[in-house]
Amino acid sequence: MLTMMSQIRLPLYCCYASSTSISETHHQVLNGNTVSRQEIRLGLPSKGRMSSDTLDLLKDCQLSVKQVNPRQYVAQIPQISNLEVWFQRPKDIVRKLLSGDLDLGIVGLDVLTEFGQGNEDLIVVHEALEYGDCRLSIAIPQYGIFENVNSLEELAKMPQWTEDKPLRVATGFTYLGPKFMKDNGIKHVAFSTADGALEAAPAMGIADAILDLVSSGTTLKENNLKEIEGGTVLESQAALVASRRSMIGRKGVLETTHEMLERLEAHLRAMGQFTVVANMRGSSAEEVAERVLSQPSLAGLQGPTVSPVFCKRDGKVSADYYAIVICVPKKALYKSIQQLRAIGGSGVLVSPLTYIFDEETPRWRQLLSKLGL
Repeated sequence: MLTMMSQIRLPLYCCYASSTSISETHHQVLNGNTVSRQEIRLGLPSKGRMSSDTLDLLKDCQLSVKQVNPRQYVAQIPQISNLEVWFQRPKDIVRKLLSGDLDLGIVGLDVLTEFGQGNEDLIVVHEALEYGDCRLSIAIPQYGIFENVNSLEELAKMPQWTEDKPLRVATGFTYLGPKFMKDNGIKHVAFSTADGALEAAPAMGIADAILDLVSSGTTLKENNLKEIEGGTVLESQAALVASRRSMIGRKGVLETTHEMLERLEAHLRAMGQFTVVANMRGSSAEEVAERVLSQPSLAGLQGPTVSPVFCKRDGKVSADYYAIVICVPKKALYKSIQQLRAIGGSGVLVSPLTYIFDEETPRWRQLLSKLGL
């Protein structure tokens, strides 16, 4: 059911003011005295699928969030000293990063963009945590005057929209909605703010279109709505975000950010990768490596590891076989095993990877560059 909807006529060329900051400095007020906060604070989503998926990812990175009481909003990650976890609504995580009450946070890019509104103090440390995938899109009815409208350009050119009778769009994204329309040159638009199921708005006659988050698109289809070409405002997924001021000015924040980034990168890079080990007869390690590298699916990360397998025959130790170790993506696993067999591989062992640590993650270098360090 659509609830609490009020129509607001917005000129397309105005912007919403940034949310009021809780504080303008990295300080707390305690018993009337302003004191410097010592602990580092990480904001995590407090409810729903985003919360559970975030906790699962951190656990997979050996960063277990420990709550004394599940009803408490504060927790610890024992593996990182001096780090407090605060469970907050996603939009409040963004606001408290801006106010200095949080140093780090995990939120969707849609929430970050809507409530951060381009503030330069917010820095995306890792933009693709591989969950929370969705897109912010315009959707219109499949019927009536919209039946043959399939693109944003066609929607904008419909003669029905005038200054006196604008296109009515229901959305909870009151910053991104007007900005998107302005950037695309669509002038005659009125936005309605709403909480609840926006999909009902066109059928109720409250709006002509909606701007909302879409995952699979099933809910839209079930409500006789469709996405249109050029109508996607942004693609979103979970991201690790930090306060520029905190990383530069608060002791330990940059180091904690580095550790979290390395753990996340190593685990995410390993997802869907397998270690494949096989034995192969050969005259030398170089000869075996040459055979392996002749197959494009067997190159691994930097190349195969080839080492002798020692056997004892007739009382003598010899190396007639060599062990091949490579890293293979899940989607290429069976093809890789077939190629190994084709060049003489046998006794193939397969095991999933947990972490792949690079010499240094490129995202860390990019972060230091953003900070001017």
